Amino acid sequence: MSLGVPVAQSTVNPGSLGIENTNIETAPGVDLSVQQKILVGSILDLLAGRPSLKKLQLWADDATFADPLTNAQGRKQYEAQWYSLETAFSEIERLHQSVTSAGNPITMDVKTRYKIKGIGKDQIIDSVVQIYTDDMGEGIVRVENRWNNELPHGAFSKIWRNLNSMVIPAFVHVPKNDAEDSKPRN
Repeated sequence: MSLGVPVAQSTVNPGSLGIENTNIETAPGVDLSVQQKILVGSILDLLAGRPSLKKLQLWADDATFADPLTNAQGRKQYEAQWYSLETAFSEIERLHQSVTSAGNPITMDVKTRYKIKGIGKDQIIDSVVQIYTDDMGEGIVRVENRWNNELPHGAFSKIWRNLNSMVIPAFVHVPKNDAEDSKPRN
């Protein structure tokens, strides 16, 4: 498994990756390392619909992103899922966030308001987000966004989530380089 960045992750600072969420709330007694703060901040940015190739360099090429709508495996699938948020929602507002565990996985409670494009409907999602890291704790190998602390089970859910993970990359443009990524979207 390789990360998208060939340099040692411990030398990276949030500013060089364009991470906006640097004020990470933690539950009492939970202390995050500098690298864990970078990983959590990057995930909070992604959940807010602010993806970038630099932030996604923290992910292993074969990493997985799972939520009730998808089970995206590999860079092509998970990058498209993150870039699709800005297509699906006109507003994304984080209402609450608190890291509850600094282990592996890093676990946090997140409450987010999404406004669905086209119909203007607000949807509030309470999630437990789990960030699994590599053995060194430097890169992301799996993220689970468990709405109401659950991922769906069953044959229909599995088919839907796998289909979604394959279809979204066909319709969502993922920038190929930093210059393309820096152009305004939506």
